[in-house]
Amino acid sequence: MPKIKTHSGAKKRLTITKTGKVMRRHATGGHFLEKKSASRKRNFAGMESLSGKQVKSIKRQLGA
Repeated sequence: MPKIKTHSGAKKRLTITKTGKVMRRHATGGHFLEKKSASRKRNFAGMESLSGKQVKSIKRQLGA
């Protein structure tokens, strides 16, 4: 049986932690930053974990 290729888009945007959580960046934090308040921009910093059925499909895409 052939090896399953990892999904290139998911590989660039998502990471899996050692405990198995899937982490992603916050949305809308990359452009039009001049009009957003400082507190709102700070909330975009860091990563956010995904949950539920999304995790199962993303782990399949990443081959984990």
